[in-house]
Amino acid sequence: MPMPWTYCQASREWQAFLADAREAMGLTSDNAAFTAVEGVLKAFRRRLTPQQAADFAQALPAVLRALFVADWRLDEGPIPPGSRADWTAEARALRPHHNLTPENCVAATALALRRSVPARDMDRALARLPAFAADFWAPPAGTDPESLGPRIV
Repeated sequence: MPMPWTYCQASREWQAFLADAREAMGLTSDNAAFTAVEGVLKAFRRRLTPQQAADFAQALPAVLRALFVADWRLDEGPIPPGSRADWTAEARALRPHHNLTPENCVAATALALRRSVPARDMDRALARLPAFAADFWAPPAGTDPESLGPRIV
């Protein structure tokens, strides 16, 4: 069996995703975009059971999958879904003295993710999760569906 594509192209996928996230958030550095994305991923993961998180992670490109599960404490149970305001506040609270995460961080990360994962894979993963997950990862209103899906193929 050949090596999975996402492992062969991990750096290219990651750089494309990070560039999309950085641009969508209006940030100027990869470091700021990384912190924002990490905060968003952690905010989402906190609301899932370990099995749900593992199911979602299977749809992610290799580097995002690693970031999604990094520093995960399995003994911390899921918290209630909350709202976009809650998700944003949590993402912005990560490393508060070095965090330039903007208010649109969740929507911008969702857009970048939707540009990195085939729609069928994302939809299949979200279908296995609680209802709030579809809202969490919805692309911003008005996004052209033709602009979604992996650009690195």
